Amino acid sequence: MSRSRTAILAALALVAGASGTALAVVPGDAGIAAVPCTVDYKVQNDWGTGFTANVTVTNNSAAKSSWAVKWSYAGNQKVTNAWSAKLTQSGTAVTAANESYNGTLATGASTSFGFQGTYSGSNALPTTFTLDGVTCNVDGGGPTDPGPTDPGPTDPGTPGTRVDNPYAGAKVYVNPEWSAKAAAEPGGSRISNQPTGVWLDRIAAINGANGTMGLRAHLDEALKQKGSGELVVQLVIYNLPGRDCAALASNGELGPTEIDKYKTQYIDPIKAILADSKYAGLRIVTTIEIDSLPNLVTNTGSRATATPQCDVMKANGNYQKGVGYALNKLGDVPNVYNYIDAGHHGWIGWDDNFAPTAALMKEAATTEGATVNDVHGFITNTANYSALKENNFTINDNVAGKSVRESKWVDWNRYVDELSFAQAFRNQLVTTGFNSTIGMLIDTSRNGWGGTARPAGPGATTSVDTYVDGGRYDRRLNTGNWCNQAGAGLGERPQAAPAAGIDAYVWMKPPGESDGSSSAIPNDEGKGFDRMCDPTYTGNPRNNNNMSGALANAPVSGHWFSAQFQQLMQNAYPPLP
Repeated sequence: MSRSRTAILAALALVAGASGTALAVVPGDAGIAAVPCTVDYKVQNDWGTGFTANVTVTNNSAAKSSWAVKWSYAGNQKVTNAWSAKLTQSGTAVTAANESYNGTLATGASTSFGFQGTYSGSNALPTTFTLDGVTCNVDGGGPTDPGPTDPGPTDPGTPGTRVDNPYAGAKVYVNPEWSAKAAAEPGGSRISNQPTGVWLDRIAAINGANGTMGLRAHLDEALKQKGSGELVVQLVIYNLPGRDCAALASNGELGPTEIDKYKTQYIDPIKAILADSKYAGLRIVTTIEIDSLPNLVTNTGSRATATPQCDVMKANGNYQKGVGYALNKLGDVPNVYNYIDAGHHGWIGWDDNFAPTAALMKEAATTEGATVNDVHGFITNTANYSALKENNFTINDNVAGKSVRESKWVDWNRYVDELSFAQAFRNQLVTTGFNSTIGMLIDTSRNGWGGTARPAGPGATTSVDTYVDGGRYDRRLNTGNWCNQAGAGLGERPQAAPAAGIDAYVWMKPPGESDGSSSAIPNDEGKGFDRMCDPTYTGNPRNNNNMSGALANAPVSGHWFSAQFQQLMQNAYPPLP
């Protein structure tokens, strides 16, 4: 008799004994229907003062539209956070109630949720569980009994050996929450099956904030989408202390000095979930901390673009420490592929930014226990609008006696588009000390610049400015404009290995999610109001004092912006069918 089967029989005897009737039934016997529910409670990780656990409940009675599981601890265990269920605790009694997306529980169906807790002394397993007030039997136990459906430490699932390009030969996870929003828009069904990034932009997002799916819920859904093939899940790790010091719209919940909170309440719980052997067969791609590191190069010190907040972060070193810690911890998980955010060509492409940014990334990747082996690659243009390839001019063109580099648009940059920048920056990173096998990702979610205003050929050769401005696809007023840009369109659809050195074109930023609000909107997400999102703003040194080019009436960053979504579809390039 297997260990799990023994556990079921023993638990059935407990349940039956409580009612005064001994009923011995086993899986497959007709009598199993008399067992109203089973609960499988497993401690997955235990470090002496804290733990993570996973709970699977199976409903053998009538179908339910909502549910609540209850248990009590014999010790001093305290639940600190949870995912895929709403957990509350009063003394030793714990109640786990469904989220809005997983309340339906058909007869014979199961659902799982997890949580993190603390304790001192012993961490004894609960012995009695109820589902909606009805006592359940307990199927299984701790790590010594992983059970037949959830591989434990002795059965790690599919080996997590990293491949050179995780996107090669793999499907990519479609976020059902984004997909539903896209499909609800007129014409949105044309792209609602595209894969997009899942943003973990605050601690609450790990467990699911305001009824949204948490990390485990996404990974469980990814297992369903995976089937028998390979599947990539794309996560954005985005919660550094003093985050994005030059853009108030994307400031985060953690203050400049809260590096310890970042480590213990953000990265550690994410690592614990990703390390669950249940998910060993997934290819998990992480985008590590967009925007923050490049700010230390371009927006500090005596530069006109400097901000006091960026000077603080450069002085305390917490960007480097946070990135290094994330790379180290997440890099310990064999099936995680870390890609560090590397800005975009309109930020890093100038000579005085290019090599120093690569050097700073090497510094971050070799601190807090991280090494370059924890870095699988880099991603450019995350949540930005830089054109993938400008076909109507090159950096080497000369017009009316002047180089393209002298045009107001290029402004002495070495690069005119993302593809050329990403390939060149990859070479610089290898020269700086990163592995020669690194790959690049380019976010093409909103850099299509199609529609009726897309130039069909080069501009007039009257001057270098008429030549560049008449031929460029990117129609922003300045490459420093980053918020909800008017005229933008969906770019290349996600695809693997599209060019030399490029692992994939991705939609890391979900199209339709705002970059920031057009005016101040109170919120509990730590997100401020940045004038760069105000369409009436006349600019600052970081966009060469141009108008912001932002759309009006935008919501807080990350919230759904229907008008922008419609514009992105209208101006898609390649065009939508």
